[in-house]
Amino acid sequence: MKSAIIPNYMPGFGNDFETEALPGALPYGQNSPQRCAYGLYAEQLSGSPFTAPRGTNERSWLYRIQPSVKHSGAFKPVSVPFWKTAPFYDEHGLPIDQLRWSPPAAPTEPTTFITGIRTMTVAGDVNTQAGMAAGFYFVNTSMKDEYFYNSDGEMLIVPQEGAIRFFTEFGKIDLTPGEICVIPRGVKFRAELTGGPARGYICENYGAKFTLPNRGPIGANCLANPRDFKTPVAAFEDIVRPSTLTVKWCGKFFATTINQSPLDVVAWHGNYAPYKYDLRTFSPVGALLFDHPDPSIFTVLTAPSGEEGTANVDFVIFPDRWAVAEHSFRPPWYHMNIMSEFMGLIYGQYDAKPQGFVPGGVSLHNCMLPHGPDTDAFNKASTVELAPHKLSNTMAFMFETRFPQHLTTYAAQLPALQSDYRECWKGLERTFNGKP
Repeated sequence: MKSAIIPNYMPGFGNDFETEALPGALPYGQNSPQRCAYGLYAEQLSGSPFTAPRGTNERSWLYRIQPSVKHSGAFKPVSVPFWKTAPFYDEHGLPIDQLRWSPPAAPTEPTTFITGIRTMTVAGDVNTQAGMAAGFYFVNTSMKDEYFYNSDGEMLIVPQEGAIRFFTEFGKIDLTPGEICVIPRGVKFRAELTGGPARGYICENYGAKFTLPNRGPIGANCLANPRDFKTPVAAFEDIVRPSTLTVKWCGKFFATTINQSPLDVVAWHGNYAPYKYDLRTFSPVGALLFDHPDPSIFTVLTAPSGEEGTANVDFVIFPDRWAVAEHSFRPPWYHMNIMSEFMGLIYGQYDAKPQGFVPGGVSLHNCMLPHGPDTDAFNKASTVELAPHKLSNTMAFMFETRFPQHLTTYAAQLPALQSDYRECWKGLERTFNGKP
């Protein structure tokens, strides 16, 4: 049986952690001593305003070889053409519609995590810290003497193929398909391949940080349990050689040359840090007698907006689970939704779309556009004998937002765009006969 304890990670969501890579590097009983151990510098990284309420106040103290002011020189604009930011409206001419893409071909030129981002949709306005962007990442080249941080938002990374490591200021996070990680805004990192090329999905959240959804009457357990979130222990580089640091700020990219690695944090403590989560530890809750619950019951993380119950972004998954509801249509029902749904498939088959929606692909059902099971899924679910059935080896997800998602030219012109997607509902014939 797999151990719940993972070396090099600390368990818990939103905890106040402390960790040191060298003994005694953390000061005892205070944050900013006159002289730090090992000749380190104390630096605070704040993820919220100083005066935020205690429950939402986020900050970490970092004890590093050089302060961040030494990790920047003169910045120069650089081009990262496929990474787009809201507000952004491409004049691609594609009309509004239900949309679906097969897995796009990976770039053939060398691409790091930064240059391999391919934004598909943008929503909201980064300048008001509201909204999101969604798309793919394609990585075939590790970042070497290259570092990055994002001032615009936190990044939710969802691997679909290949293993990738994020060496952050806070420590190392190793990811494989079936896991996710969240890197908060302002956290410096380098992305490395630990095998062959890697690809997956990315959500850039401009708004309030992701948090666990309230469970309401579900109570204290199930869904995503806090203990299954893992934050890395301290790890650092003591490297002195020319390197490049790239920053994303209000949709623009700037680079500077530095003389050392910025991943020089020897110890840290606080509650503002990157983390990973294994989606297979999600404990689903569903209908035990009849009908089908709203998909919100599968929410892993939510980034709240100013309106109660209306998310800036929800991250929702559809994992392995049992379907047992009696005299009920078990797949998701047909619906129109004020939220906009960017959906991907990590592995397996999605029960509502057995044809055409494959791992590595994407669908987009924007605000108030109708969608639901395709003809095959409807016909099968309407006639099958309703014995208990387990949906196995499947993992689909949604980035769902209160904002309309605007398509980029990259997405609109992808050869992988399925022009016949709407045909999946063509076979839904009239069956009305006027009889009860």
